[in-house]
Amino acid sequence: MKRRFNFLPLIAFLAAAAAAGLAAVLGINSKVVNSTEGLIVSPEEAKNFGADCIIVLGCKVRENGEPSDMLRDRLTRGVELYELGAAPKIIMSGDHGRKSYNEVGTMKHFAVDGGVPSSDVFMDHAGFSTYETVYRAKEVFGAKKVIIVTQRYHLYRALYIAKSLGLEAVGVDSDLETYRGQLKRDVREVLARCKDFFTSIVKPQPKYLGEAVPVSGDGDLTNDEYF
Repeated sequence: MKRRFNFLPLIAFLAAAAAAGLAAVLGINSKVVNSTEGLIVSPEEAKNFGADCIIVLGCKVRENGEPSDMLRDRLTRGVELYELGAAPKIIMSGDHGRKSYNEVGTMKHFAVDGGVPSSDVFMDHAGFSTYETVYRAKEVFGAKKVIIVTQRYHLYRALYIAKSLGLEAVGVDSDLETYRGQLKRDVREVLARCKDFFTSIVKPQPKYLGEAVPVSGDGDLTNDEYF
């Protein structure tokens, strides 16, 4: 008679490992959110922060070159802060890793069309991730004190990264409407916070750095052939 294998210890081990993993994810998520909650401020509060620049985080651009709803709202908020006098410069940071897709070009055109002088708008063509954007803001553009603009769910992670890299930062949310598919983004963001929690410990260099372009100077130095 064959002896049956007892799966109960294995099942118990896997259940315990899953529970420990879930607890770790939720713990890290809570740390990231709770440690940055107080850094999210109103536009009026941001005005008195004395920032070097406003960083607008990139988002999807449609095939026709128009910003997606979330990106449009980020840009609207960024221009609003500039007009309030919250900072003298704006860094538009996004994905321009290929000629056929240019987030930062769309972003700068939006600001300039809205009345912001072109020289006050910098284009960060290699903002391929939130971590890379914040790292480059400090190391390439020489920013020390920044206002980060994105939707609130995303701000916690961006602000946590900024703190970890030694930037003084506050965030202003750009939730000007309700966006479809937010639950899916919220779940994905929990995992992204965990990833960048560890990235902020290791502090790897971004894929691209390049020469310094001080944000105190002329934003037109960052223009490309499409602007």
